[in-house]
Amino acid sequence: MRARGGGPGTPGAFPGGPELFRLTPDVAHLNHGSFGAVPIPVARVHRDLAAEAAADPDAFFLGVPDRVAAARGRVAAHLGADPEGIAFVTNATEAAGLALDALRLDDGDEILVTDHGYGTVVAAAARRARTVTVALDPGLPDEDAVREAVIAGLTRRTKVVLLDHISSPTARTVAGPRLLAELRERGVTTVVDGAHAPGMLAEPLAGRPDFWFGNLHKWAYAPPGTAVLAVARAHRARVSPPVPSWEDERGFPRAVEYRATADYTGWLAAPEGLDLIAGLGAADVRAHNGELVRRGAELLAEVTGLTPLPYTEGLAMRSLRLPEGLARTQREAAALREEIAARLGCRILIWPWPGGGGIRISGQIYNRPEEYERLAVGLRALLAAV
Repeated sequence: MRARGGGPGTPGAFPGGPELFRLTPDVAHLNHGSFGAVPIPVARVHRDLAAEAAADPDAFFLGVPDRVAAARGRVAAHLGADPEGIAFVTNATEAAGLALDALRLDDGDEILVTDHGYGTVVAAAARRARTVTVALDPGLPDEDAVREAVIAGLTRRTKVVLLDHISSPTARTVAGPRLLAELRERGVTTVVDGAHAPGMLAEPLAGRPDFWFGNLHKWAYAPPGTAVLAVARAHRARVSPPVPSWEDERGFPRAVEYRATADYTGWLAAPEGLDLIAGLGAADVRAHNGELVRRGAELLAEVTGLTPLPYTEGLAMRSLRLPEGLARTQREAAALREEIAARLGCRILIWPWPGGGGIRISGQIYNRPEEYERLAVGLRALLAAV
């Protein structure tokens, strides 16, 4: 993880990338990391599955458990996971609750979190045990500095460490393999929020955490409400299904996945997104997105004077610090985000931080270099007027 300037020129558009999506053409969609976007071929499969369910509900729902298991197997193959060690869930926040409930913590046990953690996931931890928050300065230079800060925050009561794989606001790696290995050696259970990992990382399960969960509706091109929870073998029997069902006797993962009459079409369509990435060339997609957002962040820094944060090489998201006094709270961050959307026609993330927050941009195969230029020029004028 390092800051880098210079480098090759602006990358071109990914061949056929924009045509795979139905995004509003007059908006610069530079915030793929928040909600993702569903490619047309995946949306078509999703729509056909919904039509199938409507045409013959009995046949569809009676076959759902086996079809979900088959879809899970396809997803597991792309992620390098054990197909019997992952389960479909709706999103990372739900997965966090399932993982933490499985640990059955006692009074006095502590969960260590960081101040980069996603709000609802950290809230899920706080509902179940006392949390201790490690402060990670957004300017920490590399993964070693992050690792040292987390290790220094451990106490004799720390039973669980809940970490971002890639932090949502600052777009940096937190739960790296070396940190996970050190925590394992100390007997600490690791729970990793990999919301951004599937589809962005070549090896999203690297480091072998006890629990790991990731959204498929972000970088893996799946429909909304599609995520997976991966559980180490030693913990699987303790994962309780969210609702009672006729699959309970099958245990994890089927008991977690089956929820009677529910909408399973997103899960069944999910493998299509990862298949699409593989067909486009997963390494090419990752390289393009990483290089595009690298240049976008450099351009923002050059034109606006914003300070780029240290980053993990190859990620498709980058963050920069805003001037002091801007986006100090969630309310201020949301207001600035919406002002940028209204005045510049650009969708980005503004994240709050005490004293002054930051801006996060994403790179995806539907993005074009000129969209970052539009944001940079417009943001320079907007910030000058603030």
